[in-house]
Amino acid sequence: MKIIAMIPARYEASRFPGKLMKDLAGKTVILRTYEATKQSNLFDEVFVVTDSDIIFNEIISNGGKAIKSKKQHESGSDRIAEAIENLAVDIVVNVQGDEPFTKTEPLSKLLQVFKNDEKQLIDIASLKFKMEDAEEINNPNNVKVVTDENDFALYFSRSPIPYPRDASKAKYFKHIGIYAFRKEALLKFTKLPINELEAAEKLENLRFLAHGLRVKMLETNEIAIGIDTPEDLEKANAIFKMKK
Repeated sequence: MKIIAMIPARYEASRFPGKLMKDLAGKTVILRTYEATKQSNLFDEVFVVTDSDIIFNEIISNGGKAIKSKKQHESGSDRIAEAIENLAVDIVVNVQGDEPFTKTEPLSKLLQVFKNDEKQLIDIASLKFKMEDAEEINNPNNVKVVTDENDFALYFSRSPIPYPRDASKAKYFKHIGIYAFRKEALLKFTKLPINELEAAEKLENLRFLAHGLRVKMLETNEIAIGIDTPEDLEKANAIFKMKK
């Protein structure tokens, strides 16, 4: 089974333009993410896939592997699908380019489910993190997920799900946006039309469910630190200083 990691990387970002090329303790954010993913030793190969010459050159000039997108894409999944179409791989992990503290344990969990899935019932695997704080639960930027008894996703939403008619019974899980795909599932996904649920919530993972792709959710206590704002970058630099 050949397993690769793909790090989709756009230069533009609405909340923090050019964030992947910002300095993080002497290296760029995207290079830090690439190196952290490589250092997990979980993958046969790691690539950054990007529409940006700046990011492409940053990775190549530092001895890494990068692929330049040929088309414009709406999502990271679409960008990865183009890159892997002619690659001989079995499992593809989408690692977010703005998460330089990517850790081995949750990635290892994702890959193990495919190694144990002899009947190939799992198309996609992803992560969830239990939330307790009411403000976090009600924040629409935190995508929530509910699952069946076998931990397959039933629905994703920006709204708090389930509705707490009996608050003592309600448990809330945040969806962590790292995906592991079977190659065939990813290529299928990108050819599917956007449905009403995805259009309403602006969540591409609802396209998986609407078209019958099975998403296995794994609980983790390891939550990655993403860099979405200049304040996040300041916090990340502080963490690197503490490590020294």
